[in-house]
Amino acid sequence: MCGLCGELRFDATTPDMAAISRMSDQLARRGPDHAGSYQDGPLAFGHRRLSIIDLSSHAHQPMVDAALQLTLVFNGTIYNYRELRSELLAQGYSFFSEGDSEVILKSYHAWGPQCVNRFKGMFAFAIWDQRSGQLFLARDRFGIKPLYLNQTPQRLRFASSLPALLAGGGVDTKLDAVALHHHFTLHTVVPAPRTILQGVRKLAPASTLMIDPDGSVTEQVYWTLAATRPETPLSEAQWLEATREHLSSSVQRRLLAADVPVGVLLSGGLDSSLLVGLLADQVKDLRTFSIGFEDLGAGAEKADEFEYSDQIAAHFQTRHHKYSIPNTEVMARLPEAVAQMTEPMVSHDVIAFYLLAERVSKDVKVVMSGQGADEVFGGYFWYPKMDSSPGTPLERFSQHYFDREHAEYQQMITPAFQVGDVTSGLIAAELSKPDADEFLDQVWRLDATTLIVDDPVKRVDNMPMAWALEVRTPFLDHELVELAARMPPELKLKEGGKFPLKAISRGLIPDAVIDRPKGYFPVPALKYVRGDFLEMMRGILMSEACLRRGLYQRDYVNQLLANPEAPEHFTRINGSKLWHLALLEWWLQVHVDGHTPQAAR
Repeated sequence: MCGLCGELRFDATTPDMAAISRMSDQLARRGPDHAGSYQDGPLAFGHRRLSIIDLSSHAHQPMVDAALQLTLVFNGTIYNYRELRSELLAQGYSFFSEGDSEVILKSYHAWGPQCVNRFKGMFAFAIWDQRSGQLFLARDRFGIKPLYLNQTPQRLRFASSLPALLAGGGVDTKLDAVALHHHFTLHTVVPAPRTILQGVRKLAPASTLMIDPDGSVTEQVYWTLAATRPETPLSEAQWLEATREHLSSSVQRRLLAADVPVGVLLSGGLDSSLLVGLLADQVKDLRTFSIGFEDLGAGAEKADEFEYSDQIAAHFQTRHHKYSIPNTEVMARLPEAVAQMTEPMVSHDVIAFYLLAERVSKDVKVVMSGQGADEVFGGYFWYPKMDSSPGTPLERFSQHYFDREHAEYQQMITPAFQVGDVTSGLIAAELSKPDADEFLDQVWRLDATTLIVDDPVKRVDNMPMAWALEVRTPFLDHELVELAARMPPELKLKEGGKFPLKAISRGLIPDAVIDRPKGYFPVPALKYVRGDFLEMMRGILMSEACLRRGLYQRDYVNQLLANPEAPEHFTRINGSKLWHLALLEWWLQVHVDGHTPQAAR
């Protein structure tokens, strides 16, 4: 895990090394173990390293292979690097380091751009070919590792975070009206290549870019997900055995690809508990970490899942750490979390991940997490509702997922930023792509390849990496996802959803954890739109900067402020519409305007 940045000039001038330095400085928290830079003709790289595999200086980056005349900057982990290394050694390649970074370099030399098809892992990387003057960029299949782009006629810049590109300067920060529509319809998800800013784009998951010396760009998609039934039908027992084998292999890969201890973020839910169960026999003194929040007193909703995480920790005798966060700390630390957001994110999990990662990073550098299991194995409450609803695929999806109808959006956004119903067009096109047998196959493929990239995968990278903590997600192993995508929907939805995971958990983890209702514990300070939280949002939305930006129609804002907890002022998946508006404005004031709102200090 690291942070990378770079610049490629198209105008026969040398790169702006001061801009590289500013971008690298902005990425410092992602990689505190080493800082490096490189410049060759029109190309410059910057890198911040978090040392996890091959802790020696031989694995520092930018990594230059003088013999092959290739240079690399890389963020992520290639879990099968040892197997690839053996294959490359058999082809006659020699190595000067022991890690996965050099394996990428040799793989690119051996197999060209197609090398990405051989990688099992999460990655974003750039390779400079000194001989051809070509720059190659790549991103993993699920976009677990980010790669943001800013291109002008004179140059291309890229970085692991959007704020790093802003630190480099020269970015068009006007708002992208199409991205705004996606942002406010899909719970802040803005699918690649767009971002909320016109001047910043992001490389799509499962994609590569080849940039030639004249600035011409070739983009390729190297992987797609088929959601069709196998030619030879499998029995339920065969599906379950295949799930067990694939998940065990995924966990094993993520455990072995580290030269430092690996822990688990233990929420107390099925997914993370299953990971603990699979690791307990393999890792002596396994470290587990849980977080909860202060509830609001007698009769209030419980704000932690320690009842279940404690059971798992005791059952497997892990070295367990649990943290209970007071609501005052949540509010006090919110400005920090917003300052670290690479894009605006409204989920309460964002602040939870930020505060948990701060504490976990003092003990380990790498953890596994259960993110992705609900999307891949059908765990959310809205999937059965979609399945039983009438209408077109878009209608069935949107009525249970979209944050607001297009008509309401037009009432919210001022005319200068209004567009047509572009999000409905996008989702309809994605759902109608070939190679999906049933409606839910379409939905789960959309989730895994598009929506999950920005929520929750983005926050799982973004917030922990603010504390130099690498999070690995075994449920997003591409071979496991390919298996799950081919399962009959009724198998996943059996017994309330995620049946394959529940079934393989029997006898491994306590039944009380398997059979419990699906967990969701709130962050009370943010769930209830009242008190200090409401006043903070009021201050942001009534601020001079917000009024000057002219993004929101004031009648709409006033309606939300007048009755923020009215049922119609929450989205279909129970998000506060007022928080959506306030968070975007807050993010813009911090990252674009360059100041923290007075109301949020």
